[in-house]
Amino acid sequence: MKNRFASIIILLIITGTAFASDPAEGFWLSVDDKTGEIQSGWEMYIIDGVLAGKMLSGLGMTANIIASRCRESYANFPVSGRVNQLPVLGTPWIFGLRKDNNGRWTNGHVINPENGSIYRCSIIHHPADGRRYQEEALEIRGQLLFFSGSQYWKRATREEASGLR
Repeated sequence: MKNRFASIIILLIITGTAFASDPAEGFWLSVDDKTGEIQSGWEMYIIDGVLAGKMLSGLGMTANIIASRCRESYANFPVSGRVNQLPVLGTPWIFGLRKDNNGRWTNGHVINPENGSIYRCSIIHHPADGRRYQEEALEIRGQLLFFSGSQYWKRATREEASGLR
């Protein structure tokens, strides 16, 4: 009986670990890499094993702003309908990322809703280590042809990510 109970406990622990959330999930604040100013609040989430991110709030943004400079459609965009008629806030502009390791996602896309440009995207979670990363960070790496760049986002609460105006 004791062995059976121990086996069940071990199975529950292993199962719980397998379904534990990824550190990239949650709420984040995008930070301008030149000024250090917080620009927007995001929610990163996993659906069917794929990581996506939607903008919840942004400086100077209201809920009625439409992504009119985007194209009508993009390959593998996760929302049906015309992209150029979707609201900027609440739409998954980061999509299609596949998990490489815990906290490391690749082969996705990010669309800039301000101008409609689409980039290859990878995301890497960096835990605070007291050296290079004084606080937890999410590296958003975009690539277009041979050019690439990274932005580092800060962990936030739901309220912080939703509250920028």
